[in-house]
Amino acid sequence: MSDQYVEKQEKVFRIRGTRVTLDSIIYQFLQGRSPEAIQDAFPALSLSQVYGAIAFYLDHQPELDQYLAENEATEEEFSREIARLFPKGAALKARIIKQKLPEPAR
Repeated sequence: MSDQYVEKQEKVFRIRGTRVTLDSIIYQFLQGRSPEAIQDAFPALSLSQVYGAIAFYLDHQPELDQYLAENEATEEEFSREIARLFPKGAALKARIIKQKLPEPAR
């Protein structure tokens, strides 16, 4: 599964000719960012590459959603293992995340 704008390198989808992952583009797209805003976040990409990546995602959405879910599961498993091996680091990460979260509205 590859095309003019996207290629798979060692189990990772990337924008052809760059190190930018397709995941990065998809997550920004799913958050509602425009192709122009995504391109601003990734200056190594042309606007046509961003549009091509989005089109690739839309053309292969079921397979790529599965790919993203598997990556997220692997990342969660890896995070748990790191937390087990380095509990102080996990506690620090939790404090940092807590500080970044907005206060709930009352």
